[in-house]
Amino acid sequence: MPIQTEPVTINLGPQHPSTHGVFRLRVTFDGEMVLDVEPVFGYLHRGTEKLAEERSYVQIVTLTDRLDYVASMTNNNAYVRSVEKLSGIEVPERAQYLRVITSELQRIASHLVSTGFLMQEMGTFGGTPLMYCFRERERILDMFEMLCGARITVSYMRPGGVTQDAPKEFWPALDVFLKDMPGYIDDLENLISGNEVVLARTRDVGILSDELAVAGSVTGPMLRASGVKWDLRKAAPYEIYDRVDFDVPIGAVGDTYDRYIVKIQEMHESIKIIRQCVDQIPSGPIRSEQPYFIRPPKGEAYASVESPKGELGFYLVSDGGISPYRFKIRSPSFINMNVLRDILIGWKMGDLIIIFGSTDIVMGEVDR
Repeated sequence: MPIQTEPVTINLGPQHPSTHGVFRLRVTFDGEMVLDVEPVFGYLHRGTEKLAEERSYVQIVTLTDRLDYVASMTNNNAYVRSVEKLSGIEVPERAQYLRVITSELQRIASHLVSTGFLMQEMGTFGGTPLMYCFRERERILDMFEMLCGARITVSYMRPGGVTQDAPKEFWPALDVFLKDMPGYIDDLENLISGNEVVLARTRDVGILSDELAVAGSVTGPMLRASGVKWDLRKAAPYEIYDRVDFDVPIGAVGDTYDRYIVKIQEMHESIKIIRQCVDQIPSGPIRSEQPYFIRPPKGEAYASVESPKGELGFYLVSDGGISPYRFKIRSPSFINMNVLRDILIGWKMGDLIIIFGSTDIVMGEVDR
């Protein structure tokens, strides 16, 4: 006779290392089996969208750093592109190349963090992959410090270009990084992908179908892991992405393993993009002449980029003043949470932590 159990609801978080920020999941279990999931967020709400309405267009750049704080360069890029579209600002070629180089370095850094913590949450290797990932990420942060004096909240980009040109010591450091990094990524993949524990806990676990991913407006590596070949850098090229050659990796099943391996493959593609940019980058100005207090004409604009988490966009409405009348963020972490319940129900508690970790959600971008 089977044992009769009653459903139990527990809170995972908001203070929990596996929730990637201050985040709570109300989970209903039958034994160890997940019956229902309710995401509860808002603990990290800082009123960014409202604060932006009281800041000048240049001052808002610092607010964007603190959205996805693991990928501030791409936050900057999405925002300044929206201001430039609203104001009709032209960006010098050299600045566009510098934006792409730094954005792809940021993509690698973000994927390293995601991969390292996924392995940590799985309890494998005693933290070795996490330390390997942070070691290589540190080299990227060192290069960011060369560029702008900051490592995490960089505020490197401005409407019309970037704050300053790359110093002479940046290029040799980048060259060494581009030579070393492919081997390090291969070593990381060989360490993880051949491990029986990793394969047993990620293969066919937390499957997100392509139909559900599209219906839920999922973007980024999470969408591509489900087999949908959609990347804004290819579908709607911006900056100079139409001048570089790269592939868009996709998964076959849409499980936790695919979400991991797509990020590994994307790091290789980012290196390919950076190498082409280094070969092509022209000399010239790194910023067009703009007043500190930009006054766009009345109107509205939306611009987006392919951030490490997916489509990150900014919608701006101008009334002709020095601050936006309305400021709205389309954050991929928030949108990708639409399908969280669907991919968690039916799995066990131990699987829940790993599946959630594979979605690579950052709460600073969710709560804003």
